[in-house]
Amino acid sequence: MPAPTIASIDAIALRIPFDHWAPAPLFAGRPRTTLDTVLVRVVTDGGVVGWGEAYGSFWSAVVAAIDEWVAPLAVGRRVDDVDLPGQIERTLHNLGRAGATVHAISGLDIALWDLRGKLAGVPVSTLLGGRRRDRVEAYASLLQYNGDLAQIRRIVDRALGEGFSQIKLHERTAAAAAAARAAAGPDVPLMVDTNCAWLPAQAVEAVAAFGPSNLLWIEEPIWPPEDFCALATVRAATGIATAIGENAGNALDFAKMRAANCVDYVQPSAIKIGGLTPLWRICTEAEAAGTTCVPHSPFFGPGYLATIQVLAAKDRESALERFYCDLAYDPCGAFAPIECGYLQVPDRPGLGGDPDPDLFARFRV
Repeated sequence: MPAPTIASIDAIALRIPFDHWAPAPLFAGRPRTTLDTVLVRVVTDGGVVGWGEAYGSFWSAVVAAIDEWVAPLAVGRRVDDVDLPGQIERTLHNLGRAGATVHAISGLDIALWDLRGKLAGVPVSTLLGGRRRDRVEAYASLLQYNGDLAQIRRIVDRALGEGFSQIKLHERTAAAAAAARAAAGPDVPLMVDTNCAWLPAQAVEAVAAFGPSNLLWIEEPIWPPEDFCALATVRAATGIATAIGENAGNALDFAKMRAANCVDYVQPSAIKIGGLTPLWRICTEAEAAGTTCVPHSPFFGPGYLATIQVLAAKDRESALERFYCDLAYDPCGAFAPIECGYLQVPDRPGLGGDPDPDLFARFRV
C-alpha cells in the first residue's frame, strides 16, 4: 500500500482575546489584547487531518509564507518523509534563516508529526521513543504588568492559590522580582524573563540586582540575544542561572550556546525553530551534554501539545510554560486541562486532540 501523501495545506490565523486582570500589556509598542497564532491544517490523500501551529504575532507574514512558499513545495510529498521540512528550509534559505519562513515550516513539521501518530495509532511521545512520565508540571508564566508591584503581588497570590507552584515574570526591574518573591515566599521557584532588556555594558549590574530574589533563572537579559560571549560574562559575574533560546534562528545556535558556556536552561520554541523535529533534537543533544531543556511554550494550540509530548518523552523532567491568563477560548482546555499545577499527558493518537471548529467560526482573522 503506498504511503499517504499531502493533499492540501491550509493556514488559519486566529486572534483570541485574553484577560490578565490588569491594563493591556504592550507588544511592539501597541496594547496587546489578543493572543495570535496560525494553525496549519494538513490533509492526506486519504482524508486524514493533521494539525500544526506557527508563531502568529505577525500572522499575515506567516500565512503568506505558508500559502506562497511552503505549501507548493509540500503538496504531493509523503507524510512519512521526515526530511521534508528540512529540505524545504534549505530550498527557501534565501528568504531568511529565521522569521516568518521558518515559523511557517514549524507549523508543517508539527502537523506531520500529528499525522504520523494518528496513522500509527499512537501518541507522538511513543514515536519519540516512549513516554517517561504521564503528567507534567506547569508553571504560571505571567504576562507583563509594567513594574506595578501591587498587581504583581496580587497575580502571584492568585496563581499560587490556583495550584501553580512555579512562577515566571515578564518584567525588567529587581523591585518586581522582589515583590513576587515576597508574595511567593522563599521556596517557590521564581523566574524572570526580561525580553532582551540590556546591552552588554549594562547587563552585569542590572542582573546582579536580582540576586536577593533567588531566581531559578533569568531569561534573555542580553540584547542582542545571540551575543553568547556577553551572556557568558553576565552568568559568570553574577552567579545567576541563565535561560535563552526562544529567539534562536536555528538549531545550530544551541550548540554555540553550550560551547560559549553561557546557558543553564535552553528554551527552543516549537513554533519558531522549525517544529517538533528540531525541538526534539535540541532537547536530546542539550540534555546529553548536561544542560536542561525547558521549551518556550506560551501558546495554546498544536505547538503547545507538541511541547507536552516532548516533555513527556525527554530525559530530564522539566515544567511546561503556561501563559497565566483567561482566554476567551482555550483550544486545548478540553483534552489538556491543568489541575493543581499539573496536567495529564494526552494519550490519544497524534498530538492528543484536534481544534474545535467553533474556534475558527469565532476567532479566525
